[in-house]
Amino acid sequence: MKRVITYGTFDLLHYGHINILRRAKELGDYLIVALSTDEFNSQKKGKVTYFSYEQRKLLLESLRYVDLVIPEENWEQKVEDIKLYKVDTFVMGDDWKGKFDFLKDYCEVVYLPRTPEISTTQIKKDLFEQNLSGDKTK
Repeated sequence: MKRVITYGTFDLLHYGHINILRRAKELGDYLIVALSTDEFNSQKKGKVTYFSYEQRKLLLESLRYVDLVIPEENWEQKVEDIKLYKVDTFVMGDDWKGKFDFLKDYCEVVYLPRTPEISTTQIKKDLFEQNLSGDKTK
């Protein structure tokens, strides 16, 4: 069985997330998603999520591409996760290209192209701007 792992916050789940999870799953038989905890997001990533960890986990677990969701609690856990879950392929979006090449000592590292026209950051920005302007047409 070929195991694949990816990491992320996956807040405001959208079709860009689905695309990367689908393509990650196509690289193996079993997809593990390491989901950033609320504490990790706020303290280390400087992110505030709309949905809690438990809500985001529930959403991910409902997707047919995802076999297991585990907590991502720190930047350093990746090597440990790869060993523990016997991972064959590590997958991230290409906006991280080169940042995880050190993991090639443990497994294959693949950077997948992101869906260019969508991001959680852009969704949040658009919603904020709509709220300020009172424009509800977008």
